[in-house]
Amino acid sequence: METAKIRCPHCGKLNRVPAVAAGTPRCGNCHSSLPWIVAAGDQDFTEVTEKSSVPVLVDLWASWCRPCVLVSPALEQLATERAGRLKLVKVDVDDAPRTAERFVVRAVPTLLILHHGEVLARQAGAAPMPELRKWLDQNLFERADKDVSA
Repeated sequence: METAKIRCPHCGKLNRVPAVAAGTPRCGNCHSSLPWIVAAGDQDFTEVTEKSSVPVLVDLWASWCRPCVLVSPALEQLATERAGRLKLVKVDVDDAPRTAERFVVRAVPTLLILHHGEVLARQAGAAPMPELRKWLDQNLFERADKDVSA
């Protein structure tokens, strides 16, 4: 399991962020929540996603896929906007064929929202930032709000 290096959007300090941790990552300098953006493969996918204390946005992508490359910055921006509330896990389907098979990936990019290993939502294909934000919020944060108020 690799440790990612994430620059704090508040103070600019570079921080090491583990793929698996209790809680959520915070900046060692200013203590603000950090975007939690990590890569996973077949060997560590389950641990990286199911042991997360926050919901997980999974980006199943491929390096040869132009829409995947174009949507990646938008997903990283969403993870930054929701630092402390969301974990972005990037999975290259060419390097993780068992994970792609597990989720029956037929097109890339395929996005999943997981919480405690359960698929809450899925979307195939790239979309513009406003659509991605709406899809994420409707399937994650609005759902959680309804669950709490029920």
